[in-house]
Amino acid sequence: MAPAPPWNGWDHDDPRPWPWPDDMDEDLNDRPGPDWLDETARRVRTRLRCTALPEVVGHGDFESQNIRWNGDRLHVVHDWDSAVARPEAALAGLAAAVFPAGGPENRPATVAETERFLAAYARARGRHWTREESEVAWAAGLWVLAFNAKKASVAQPNGSAATRLAEEAPERLRRAAA
Repeated sequence: MAPAPPWNGWDHDDPRPWPWPDDMDEDLNDRPGPDWLDETARRVRTRLRCTALPEVVGHGDFESQNIRWNGDRLHVVHDWDSAVARPEAALAGLAAAVFPAGGPENRPATVAETERFLAAYARARGRHWTREESEVAWAAGLWVLAFNAKKASVAQPNGSAATRLAEEAPERLRRAAA
């Protein structure tokens, strides 16, 4: 299996929080702040790196532009160069955080949408999340949102891309136990 893409590469070798982005020629660690965002990355990275959940192979970039539907039935999932080995809960958490991105509103999921996605996923698999699985799902979702917000803050230092995440981060951190 190829290395994880950076948006779910919390286990990269550098001790600094951010992996090298695949779509920018810039080390995110060399760009300071926002401080709360860098701290959020450190906390969720620590949480994710300490899990002992088994890994499965799945899609690591489950944004809406990578999914096609036939009515209300899944037809195809594109972008399989994003296949990764991660705990099932982490894959579900990544998807739960970004599934609306690239769609008509092109935005990440809210906390409420993430919660509904994870609940629906648990129902579909026929088993509730354990405490650790739930924490890992929330941590993985927050990781990708933080990574995307960090990239946006570098690309547009005066932009507002991280504003909503700043409001949601405390609740997402609480649910991640990070």
